[in-house]
Amino acid sequence: MIKDIEKETALVEAILLMEGDVIDEGTIARIGGISKETVSAAIENLEERYSSVDCGLELSRIGGGIMIYAKRVYWENLKERYGKKSEAKMSRAAMETLAIVAYQQPVTRVEIEKIRGVSADNMIRLLLERGLVREAGKKDTPGRPVMYGTTKEFLKVFHLNSIADLPKLNESDLEKFELEGEKY
Repeated sequence: MIKDIEKETALVEAILLMEGDVIDEGTIARIGGISKETVSAAIENLEERYSSVDCGLELSRIGGGIMIYAKRVYWENLKERYGKKSEAKMSRAAMETLAIVAYQQPVTRVEIEKIRGVSADNMIRLLLERGLVREAGKKDTPGRPVMYGTTKEFLKVFHLNSIADLPKLNESDLEKFELEGEKY
Protein backbone atom coordinates (compact mmCIF):
# COMPACT_ATOMS: atom_id res chain seq x y z
CA MET A 1 0.00 0.00 0.00
CA ILE A 2 2.84 2.43 0.77
CA LYS A 3 4.18 1.93 -2.76
CA ASP A 4 0.72 2.65 -4.19
CA ILE A 5 0.38 6.01 -2.43
CA GLU A 6 3.88 6.95 -3.59
CA LYS A 7 2.86 6.11 -7.15
CA GLU A 8 -0.40 8.06 -6.77
CA THR A 9 1.50 11.00 -5.24
CA ALA A 10 3.78 11.05 -8.28
CA LEU A 11 0.72 10.94 -10.55
CA VAL A 12 -0.93 13.87 -8.72
CA GLU A 13 2.35 15.81 -8.88
CA ALA A 14 2.58 15.17 -12.64
CA ILE A 15 -1.02 16.33 -13.15
CA LEU A 16 -0.39 19.53 -11.18
CA LEU A 17 2.75 20.19 -13.18
CA MET A 18 1.13 19.48 -16.55
CA GLU A 19 -1.95 21.60 -15.81
CA GLY A 20 0.19 24.60 -14.88
CA ASP A 21 -2.87 26.34 -13.48
CA VAL A 22 -5.20 26.09 -10.50
CA ILE A 23 -7.06 22.78 -10.46
CA ASP A 24 -9.43 21.30 -7.88
CA GLU A 25 -9.08 17.90 -6.23
CA GLY A 26 -12.14 16.49 -8.02
CA THR A 27 -10.64 17.29 -11.41
CA ILE A 28 -7.30 15.76 -10.37
CA ALA A 29 -9.15 12.60 -9.32
CA ARG A 30 -11.02 12.45 -12.63
CA ILE A 31 -7.88 13.02 -14.74
CA GLY A 32 -5.86 10.47 -12.77
CA GLY A 33 -8.64 7.91 -12.46
CA ILE A 34 -8.21 7.84 -8.68
CA SER A 35 -10.44 8.65 -5.70
CA LYS A 36 -10.66 12.07 -4.07
CA GLU A 37 -9.41 10.48 -0.84
CA THR A 38 -6.30 9.28 -2.64
CA VAL A 39 -5.81 12.77 -4.13
CA SER A 40 -6.09 14.30 -0.65
CA ALA A 41 -3.52 11.86 0.75
CA ALA A 42 -1.19 12.51 -2.20
CA ILE A 43 -1.48 16.27 -1.70
CA GLU A 44 -0.59 15.85 1.98
CA ASN A 45 2.48 13.86 0.88
CA LEU A 46 3.46 16.58 -1.57
CA GLU A 47 3.03 19.31 1.06
CA GLU A 48 5.29 17.37 3.40
CA ARG A 49 7.87 16.77 0.65
CA TYR A 50 7.80 20.40 -0.48
CA SER A 51 8.21 21.69 3.09
CA SER A 52 11.82 20.50 3.02
CA VAL A 53 14.43 23.27 2.71
CA ASP A 54 16.09 21.44 -0.20
CA CYS A 55 12.94 21.66 -2.35
CA GLY A 56 12.23 24.67 -4.55
CA LEU A 57 8.49 24.05 -4.94
CA GLU A 58 5.40 24.62 -2.86
CA LEU A 59 1.71 23.93 -3.22
CA SER A 60 -0.60 26.92 -3.08
CA ARG A 61 -4.31 26.68 -2.41
CA ILE A 62 -6.05 29.26 -4.55
CA GLY A 63 -9.78 29.80 -4.82
CA GLY A 64 -10.61 26.23 -3.84
CA GLY A 65 -7.98 24.71 -6.11
CA ILE A 66 -4.31 23.79 -5.95
CA MET A 67 -1.29 24.81 -7.98
CA ILE A 68 2.45 24.13 -7.87
CA TYR A 69 4.61 27.25 -7.57
CA ALA A 70 8.25 28.05 -7.07
CA LYS A 71 8.75 28.82 -3.38
CA ARG A 72 8.28 32.49 -2.65
CA VAL A 73 11.81 32.74 -1.22
CA TYR A 74 13.15 32.06 -4.74
CA TRP A 75 10.73 34.29 -6.63
CA GLU A 76 13.00 37.36 -6.60
CA ASN A 77 15.63 35.32 -8.46
CA LEU A 78 13.12 33.93 -10.96
CA LYS A 79 10.52 36.60 -11.65
CA GLU A 80 12.49 38.50 -14.28
CA ARG A 81 12.53 35.47 -16.56
CA TYR A 82 9.36 33.66 -15.49
CA GLY A 83 7.09 36.48 -14.31
CA LYS A 84 3.73 36.77 -16.02
CA LYS A 85 2.57 39.82 -17.92
CA SER A 86 -0.45 40.04 -15.61
CA GLU A 87 1.98 40.45 -12.73
CA ALA A 88 3.56 43.47 -14.35
CA LYS A 89 3.93 46.41 -12.04
CA MET A 90 0.79 48.35 -11.45
CA SER A 91 0.61 52.02 -10.64
CA ARG A 92 -0.13 53.16 -7.13
CA ALA A 93 -3.58 54.29 -8.30
CA ALA A 94 -4.34 50.84 -9.71
CA MET A 95 -3.16 49.14 -6.50
CA GLU A 96 -5.24 51.52 -4.37
CA THR A 97 -8.32 50.81 -6.48
CA LEU A 98 -7.67 47.06 -6.36
CA ALA A 99 -7.26 47.19 -2.56
CA ILE A 100 -10.57 49.02 -2.20
CA VAL A 101 -12.33 46.44 -4.37
CA ALA A 102 -10.67 43.54 -2.51
CA TYR A 103 -11.52 44.77 0.98
CA GLN A 104 -14.93 46.32 0.27
CA GLN A 105 -16.42 44.06 -2.39
CA PRO A 106 -18.94 44.28 -3.79
CA VAL A 107 -18.31 47.98 -4.32
CA THR A 108 -19.47 50.52 -6.90
CA ARG A 109 -17.37 52.97 -8.89
CA VAL A 110 -18.88 55.89 -6.94
CA GLU A 111 -17.96 54.25 -3.61
CA ILE A 112 -14.40 53.71 -4.85
CA GLU A 113 -14.22 57.35 -5.93
CA LYS A 114 -15.51 58.56 -2.54
CA ILE A 115 -12.74 56.64 -0.80
CA ARG A 116 -9.97 57.59 -3.26
CA GLY A 117 -11.18 61.13 -3.91
CA VAL A 118 -10.57 60.91 -7.67
CA SER A 119 -12.15 59.32 -10.73
CA ALA A 120 -11.76 55.55 -10.88
CA ASP A 121 -12.92 54.90 -14.47
CA ASN A 122 -9.47 54.26 -15.96
CA MET A 123 -8.29 52.15 -13.02
CA ILE A 124 -11.42 49.99 -13.09
CA ARG A 125 -11.02 49.53 -16.85
CA LEU A 126 -7.36 48.50 -16.37
CA LEU A 127 -8.23 46.03 -13.60
CA LEU A 128 -11.05 44.57 -15.71
CA GLU A 129 -8.65 44.15 -18.68
CA ARG A 130 -6.12 42.35 -16.47
CA GLY A 131 -8.84 40.07 -15.16
CA LEU A 132 -8.26 41.09 -11.54
CA VAL A 133 -11.78 42.46 -11.00
CA ARG A 134 -15.15 41.60 -12.47
CA GLU A 135 -18.65 42.95 -12.52
CA ALA A 136 -20.35 41.40 -9.50
CA GLY A 137 -23.92 42.50 -10.15
CA LYS A 138 -25.91 45.69 -9.82
CA LYS A 139 -26.61 47.56 -6.59
CA ASP A 140 -30.26 47.79 -5.62
CA THR A 141 -30.28 51.61 -5.56
CA PRO A 142 -31.48 54.23 -8.04
CA GLY A 143 -29.54 53.97 -11.29
CA ARG A 144 -28.57 50.35 -10.45
CA PRO A 145 -24.80 51.00 -10.52
CA VAL A 146 -22.44 48.13 -11.34
CA MET A 147 -20.74 46.53 -8.34
CA TYR A 148 -17.21 45.14 -8.64
CA GLY A 149 -15.47 42.23 -6.96
CA THR A 150 -12.21 40.35 -7.34
CA THR A 151 -11.63 37.30 -9.55
CA LYS A 152 -9.89 33.94 -9.30
CA GLU A 153 -7.05 35.57 -11.25
CA PHE A 154 -6.69 38.07 -8.39
CA LEU A 155 -6.42 35.18 -5.92
CA LYS A 156 -3.88 33.47 -8.16
CA VAL A 157 -1.69 36.57 -8.64
CA PHE A 158 -1.62 37.27 -4.91
CA HIS A 159 -1.34 33.58 -3.88
CA LEU A 160 -4.56 33.57 -1.84
CA ASN A 161 -6.95 30.70 -1.27
CA SER A 162 -9.82 33.11 -0.63
CA ILE A 163 -10.53 36.74 0.17
CA ALA A 164 -10.52 35.73 3.85
CA ASP A 165 -6.74 35.26 3.49
CA LEU A 166 -6.17 38.98 2.83
CA PRO A 167 -4.06 40.61 5.55
CA LYS A 168 -6.18 42.11 8.31
CA LEU A 169 -6.34 45.91 8.35
CA ASN A 170 -5.23 47.81 11.44
CA GLU A 171 -7.15 50.82 12.81
CA SER A 172 -5.30 53.42 10.73
CA ASP A 173 -5.86 51.39 7.56
CA LEU A 174 -9.55 50.97 8.40
CA GLU A 175 -9.90 54.75 8.71
CA LYS A 176 -8.82 55.08 5.07
CA PHE A 177 -11.95 53.17 4.10
CA GLU A 178 -14.24 55.52 6.05
CA LEU A 179 -15.75 58.69 4.70
CA GLU A 180 -18.00 61.07 6.62
CA GLY A 181 -18.85 58.44 9.21
CA GLU A 182 -19.78 55.88 6.57
CA LYS A 183 -17.94 52.61 6.19
CA TYR A 184 -17.64 51.04 2.79
